Amino acid sequence: MAQLSESQLLERIFPRLIIPVPAGGPAGTSLLLGPGDDAAIVAAPDGRTVLSIDTQVADQDFRLQWNNGYRTSGYDVGWKAAAQNLSDINAMGARATSLVVSLTMPPETLVSWVEDFADGLMAGIRELGAAGCTVAGGDLGRGRELAVSVAILGTLDGSEPVLRSGARPGDTVALAGTVGRAAAGLALLESDIRVGDLNAGQRALMDTQCRPQPPLAAGPLAREAGASALMDISDGLVRDGNRMAAASHAILNLDAAALKELVVPLLPASELLGADPMSWVLGGGEDHGLLATFPPGLQLPPGFTAIGSVEAPAPTESTGVKIAGRPADAVGWDHFAD
Repeated sequence: MAQLSESQLLERIFPRLIIPVPAGGPAGTSLLLGPGDDAAIVAAPDGRTVLSIDTQVADQDFRLQWNNGYRTSGYDVGWKAAAQNLSDINAMGARATSLVVSLTMPPETLVSWVEDFADGLMAGIRELGAAGCTVAGGDLGRGRELAVSVAILGTLDGSEPVLRSGARPGDTVALAGTVGRAAAGLALLESDIRVGDLNAGQRALMDTQCRPQPPLAAGPLAREAGASALMDISDGLVRDGNRMAAASHAILNLDAAALKELVVPLLPASELLGADPMSWVLGGGEDHGLLATFPPGLQLPPGFTAIGSVEAPAPTESTGVKIAGRPADAVGWDHFAD
């Protein structure tokens, strides 16, 4: 990358970020003016804009070289940048419309890695189902660490947002997508077992860490079905569940039998590593599943599974997550931990 100017590098990656726009306007998209000017212009026909931002930093959020020999590609980082930001919009019951990207790179970064990043970003948008989302622009810079930040915009299409503060006693707690699989994949990446020695089930778990699969259809479906609360599970079921419980002044009482079902896909990794798969279910983030609550008696929309119920805390009781009536340990990912 050190051999190219910013303009030359942009010329290499701009064509990879363009989504063909039909004459007369982009169906389902909001982009009016894309990359090339000082700022992009996007339409906001709803009158409101849903906005989120997320950052990945090398050796904090991912490693370029993992202990088991896997090398993180630009495609992986681009896909994950798309997935985690699209999931935040999804968790509001909204639909992503556009995003901007800031990429900071050490001088030794290969141009091919940057091109791969752009390809992964676009593949994540398309293959995860965010067809109406476009890349509106961004920024390139040099720095000592490789870091990528994405700011993403979304629309509610005239509906009201679903907040994490809406859970009420008697509601059903439900899950869309997966939990624990990215954590199992992380354990495999950090292990001494070479990536070439993993079987298909173990490799699939590793891929979930590198290229998450958030259920993007689930957010709008939950909103339309009458969900009372929604939240992206990025830092772990218990940690994020505690956040929903605190915002709603409630207790989320999870069903032990339902949690055991979530362990089954993790067995290929837990048996290999001698690890407790339940710790991944409860504490593992980055699958970007969707935690939701629905009023009692409401039929859950497709893709959601009931995993517990909402209760009112006793006068002397704190809000939080319980499992079969007992307080759950506050496990999960802490972005400021060593």
